[in-house]
Amino acid sequence: MIKVKTFTQTLKIFETMNELKDLDERVGNFIKQNNIKKVITISDTTTSSEGGATMGIIRVMAYEE
Repeated sequence: MIKVKTFTQTLKIFETMNELKDLDERVGNFIKQNNIKKVITISDTTTSSEGGATMGIIRVMAYEE
């Protein structure tokens, strides 16, 4: 059965590299803790403020258990 999991992360100026590392670790931990055998796809998209500044990231992972 194919499932989808969504992760979100707020991005703050000058903290982006650390926040992306934390997001990568959260995804990796989810894969490990749930014994995911096959990741089909992972994709990222950003969210922005009304002024156009990037303020967050959404990572979507499709996988099979």
